[in-house]
Amino acid sequence: MIAALTGQLAAKTPSHITLDVQGVGYEVFIPLSTFYALPDLNESTSLKIYTHLREDAIQLFGFLTAQEKEVFILLTGISGIGPKLALSVLSALSVPDLIAAVQAGDVEKLATVPGIGKKSAGRIALELKDKVARLHPAATQTSDVTSGPTDRLQEDALSALVNLGYRAAEAKEVLKRMTYGRPNQMTLRDLIREALKDLARG
Repeated sequence: MIAALTGQLAAKTPSHITLDVQGVGYEVFIPLSTFYALPDLNESTSLKIYTHLREDAIQLFGFLTAQEKEVFILLTGISGIGPKLALSVLSALSVPDLIAAVQAGDVEKLATVPGIGKKSAGRIALELKDKVARLHPAATQTSDVTSGPTDRLQEDALSALVNLGYRAAEAKEVLKRMTYGRPNQMTLRDLIREALKDLARG
């Protein structure tokens, strides 16, 4: 089984990438959270890999963090949730948001994921409720701001950055600086990308 890969990013789309590992190109399916944090083409990147064996194919699913991979595995253990649908969940909800929804039994929020109906959302909430408690405590950290579009944007971006391994306090300060004086002028994707650049500079 392939558990991890490090190589040059040969191609990338929101749903999958091609990773060149010593001349061998691996197609790896990814969630949006991983896509947003990828480096530029031809730069080196490392992904945690889940190898899915089918009768007619071997599929690779990649994640920037071990936590995302663990949640992916938990999701695929639920009846009716396959790898592609699990990726859809991780693309629509950050790990902290997913855990918060599961712990609160928020079926309505879980059902907003494309491909997840009320019945599947109920199974996710029921079957993961006890299991998500084993995940890293950072996964349950959320922003303490909840009002207004700009605050919501910061909250979603903060969840994504914490999910990628950054400290909540540090990420929150960067996000406040990014959005100060620019209410509603940045998309979530742009905010996460700019924040990652700032955090990378230290």
